[in-house]
Amino acid sequence: MIERFLKAKHWQLFTLIFGIPFFFQILMMIEVFSNINSEANPDPIEVFSMFKFFPIIMILVMAVFFGWFWSIAIGLQKKVPENVTMKTKKFKIFFFIPLVYILAISLFIGGIFSGIMQNETEPIGGLTNGIVGIILPLHLLSMFGMFYSLYFVAKTFKTVELQKEVNFSEFAGEFFMLWFYFIGIWIIQPKINKMVSNKNTTAQQSINGVKTI
Repeated sequence: MIERFLKAKHWQLFTLIFGIPFFFQILMMIEVFSNINSEANPDPIEVFSMFKFFPIIMILVMAVFFGWFWSIAIGLQKKVPENVTMKTKKFKIFFFIPLVYILAISLFIGGIFSGIMQNETEPIGGLTNGIVGIILPLHLLSMFGMFYSLYFVAKTFKTVELQKEVNFSEFAGEFFMLWFYFIGIWIIQPKINKMVSNKNTTAQQSINGVKTI
């Protein structure tokens, strides 16, 4: 699976990560406005009915997005110079924090809208306030985990590209390109494809050399 992400084309990843949710948002807006315009007093439950598909869309998008990050950070480790040490265990811990958090939030939001549509009741105010009190610190922890993942992925990529120990100033550009992935993916992924291609070419040349001998 890691190899598939590393060999995937930039437009394929862009379509899966950005294109699918964007298309879903367009459909949702069309559904909302069509319900509003079709009735004098539209039912809010009908207007927001498409939100029940939100967890499915988010899970698919996050699977591709985090799968891409994981493939770069872990899949390229074998191309990191031997004299450079990368803290992969620390990365794995902070990687799964935002992943689990986002999936849990997606399911929670989907459950709220599903419950409202089925029972036609509003969520209890006290319960909602309690949940917000729990979510806020988890959200901050998730943000830290996400930024650390961006940092580690960008550092891994630049270390493999330059074949040496790098500091933040050397991979700051890659950090922000990964942050704004809908732009950076068009620049970073072709370079990753080239890294993988060079590896395969070198291996094939070695095999051919052995055969010639």
